[in-house]
Amino acid sequence: MHKSQITLPPDARILVVKMAGIGDLLLATPALRALRESYPQARIDLLVTPDSAGILNGWDVVDQTIVLDKYLFDHPRQILNNPQALLRLKELWQTLRAGKYDVVLLLHHLTLPFGRLKHQLLMRATGARWRVGLDNGHGWFLNVRVKDRGFGALHEAEYAMAVAEATGATVQDKKLYLPLSETDRQQARLLVYGEGNTHEARLPLIAMHAGSGSYSTARRWAPERFAQLADTLYADFGGELLLVGGPEEKELHEYIIEQMGSSMPVRSLAGKGSIKTTAAVLELVDLFVGNDAGVMHMAAAVGAPTVAIFSLSNHKAWGPYTGDPANKRATVVRLDLPCMPCFYSGHLLGTPEGCSTRDCIAMLGVDPVAAAARRMLKTNHIHQ
Repeated sequence: MHKSQITLPPDARILVVKMAGIGDLLLATPALRALRESYPQARIDLLVTPDSAGILNGWDVVDQTIVLDKYLFDHPRQILNNPQALLRLKELWQTLRAGKYDVVLLLHHLTLPFGRLKHQLLMRATGARWRVGLDNGHGWFLNVRVKDRGFGALHEAEYAMAVAEATGATVQDKKLYLPLSETDRQQARLLVYGEGNTHEARLPLIAMHAGSGSYSTARRWAPERFAQLADTLYADFGGELLLVGGPEEKELHEYIIEQMGSSMPVRSLAGKGSIKTTAAVLELVDLFVGNDAGVMHMAAAVGAPTVAIFSLSNHKAWGPYTGDPANKRATVVRLDLPCMPCFYSGHLLGTPEGCSTRDCIAMLGVDPVAAAARRMLKTNHIHQ
């Protein structure tokens, strides 16, 4: 017997499972907030991957963060042939049992067969009475089911909120949240403005992210076009450019700087400061332009005016999310080809690296991105 909605006791012990990157975890923050506001006395724990483990540190909505490297368990052979993986599974099982959870919320689609098996075993390992999640026809092991209508039928943030609502939570605030400390903000000001914050950056301050997660590098717009975009915006508005990203993107930044033809002041922040420092830098900028990646979701979460470049992936599922359709501080630029999206379409994973020609990203020129960036700068009161 399964249900579509339950109500939890006030002191419920809740486990939320979101084993994904930083961007995906940020999209779960409205759901987490709704759980805390609806059940202020509950214990709310979060199961995440090492990639995203620290991004919500300092947020009083979450009581404990449990970390599991899901990549140790991507294939059955990895588990059977890896003593470390078996030991980690035993430790995880003990941790989950010790949590004595009343309910476990799975914020994942049941897309791939081995993934479904892992999620089923994980949920059953908790011993929780209620197992809540999205059902695309494979959710027989869930006893509280939320209909999964496919990728993009709802935004991923909306799907997460629907799962929270199935436990009796009421969503009052749909905005993403990224907790930042005063130390994070001080470090960001130091990076942007220098020692003692004695000089302001040349306005407008524009940030760009030309990278993407390694899972799908096909999402990357050509670095030459980021350089051309910077030159175009400098001719129109002046300003200063910050290239943001991890240490692995340093060479990419150097290439973009080499390709720029204007005298726009530009700095690479690749690997400088923590991921929280990068988020605090994005709080300061007048415009962010980036590919479909975790940094783009960070920009949206801290309220930076955001232009997101989409191609083979599903913008209706993973576009920058503000929680308010009237909010004009985030927009998507993409072509409209009949084959789009080919990555996360319907109920299927699709092709993370796209087709051989990748027309959806190769044919996206500078002009439409520049037009969106101009509108964003003008809307947010930047004076030419």
